[in-house]
Amino acid sequence: MLKRIFRCLMPMAVAAMAFVACDRDVLYTESQRVDSDGWNMNDRRYFDVDVDDTIGIYTFFIDLRVTPDYPYSNAFFFINTTFPDGRVACDTLEYPLADVDGRWYGRRTGRYIDSRSAFRSNMIFPEKGRYRFEVAHAMRDTNIVGIQNVGLRIARSKQS
Repeated sequence: MLKRIFRCLMPMAVAAMAFVACDRDVLYTESQRVDSDGWNMNDRRYFDVDVDDTIGIYTFFIDLRVTPDYPYSNAFFFINTTFPDGRVACDTLEYPLADVDGRWYGRRTGRYIDSRSAFRSNMIFPEKGRYRFEVAHAMRDTNIVGIQNVGLRIARSKQS
């Protein structure tokens, strides 16, 4: 029964998140291509964000584009944020990609599935300056195939 409830609620949650995210002011969005031979765990993606707003409230997302070749129903990521003063904050994100029956979450366009997952919500930037976000996959396999693009999106929250 719990599986059935999860199967029904998860697609709605993903759809609601995508709908809400589209309605926000976007501070930053960038997507980077991943090597078609696979994404090595030592190959990090870097996103540099210049911030001058220390009052607005933001939500941080990881965007993924995968193919049906991706062998898992989720992905794990390490996300390190370096603040302008040099401090570093570390996050681990479990990113659901498919339900228990293997149906993909997100929007399917041809061979690709695009999805978005929040890793921080209702955040205020504590200082002005350049923030660096470093993203690496945290899967057990050293090299994972099926992820085509990884992106960072920072959008103003409705509370702002």
